[in-house]
Amino acid sequence: MLFYTVIKSYKSSGVDILKANSFVNKIKPYVKKTFTKNVLSGLGNFGALYEIPKKGFTNPVFISSVDGVGTKVKIAAVMKKFDTVGEDLINHCVNDIAVCGATPLFFLDYFATGKLNLKNSVDIVKGLVKGCRLNGLSLIGGETAEMPGVYAAGDFDLAGAIVGIADKSKLVDFRNVRKTDVLIGFKSNGLHTNGYSLVRNIFSLKDYNTYYNELKNTLGKELLKTHRSYLKIIQYSLKRYNIKSFAHITGGGIAGNTVRVIPDGLTLQINWDAWKRPDIFKLIQNMGNVSEEDMRRTFNLGIGLIAIVSNKDVKGYLNYLSKIKEKAFIIGKVK
Repeated sequence: MLFYTVIKSYKSSGVDILKANSFVNKIKPYVKKTFTKNVLSGLGNFGALYEIPKKGFTNPVFISSVDGVGTKVKIAAVMKKFDTVGEDLINHCVNDIAVCGATPLFFLDYFATGKLNLKNSVDIVKGLVKGCRLNGLSLIGGETAEMPGVYAAGDFDLAGAIVGIADKSKLVDFRNVRKTDVLIGFKSNGLHTNGYSLVRNIFSLKDYNTYYNELKNTLGKELLKTHRSYLKIIQYSLKRYNIKSFAHITGGGIAGNTVRVIPDGLTLQINWDAWKRPDIFKLIQNMGNVSEEDMRRTFNLGIGLIAIVSNKDVKGYLNYLSKIKEKAFIIGKVK
């Protein structure tokens, strides 16, 4: 009886190290464009090194967050458009620490896929780079994992961690929020990065390339609109006005996120008719027969950021926002 030995390799198992190395070499020129003078080492070492800023802080503290793009990546894969989800991720994470009063410093990403596609993967990194450059932070490291058996060939996931810095005396939280304070809502740019599992349960694959008159766009392009960064408006506001608190509206909706930044014993009174709900949310609700309760706790419904200010500061703050052409609405108050 003859026995045959089949020679196995990592490549035959679905992991191509040479292609992964080629990917790293292709993205290096883009990633290095995000480096500031504080980046001491990145892209090649086992750990990235970042020098702590010494100026402008009396008692500096780090503020960090980690998040992912969620199932929005499935829409990107269907539409074969991969250059926006990276920016989505950066902006989402930037907003999460900016509402605490932080200035972003650096970011590390985690990109996993079933089979590495060089062009698509480079496009994803280009989106990360664009987001970093627009928000003034460095992409100092990351991990790329080719994981056949965990992800199908066309599947991928994208997540990452951000680190920022703030002076301890200038941190923003719920401590100064009082009853009668007013909620100022800022426009979102669509769904941002939340609610896509529900959307994918409502629409079929062919719907994404369908043009909807009410959207003046195809559904897929509307759903891939980039998660907006609120960094500049947050920082400008904190410098000029006594902002009690900020809430980034993500999963959980307007009420679910804003209640996180008010003290125990207080509650919210939201006027749900204070702004015009974007048509994409009307379409989702009508096509899926989604209850109003589910809409409110799943989506941002057109409000991506909320500032809490004292009643006496509302007029001046809204005048300032109008001057810089920032669309904002009084959407409720603290009770």
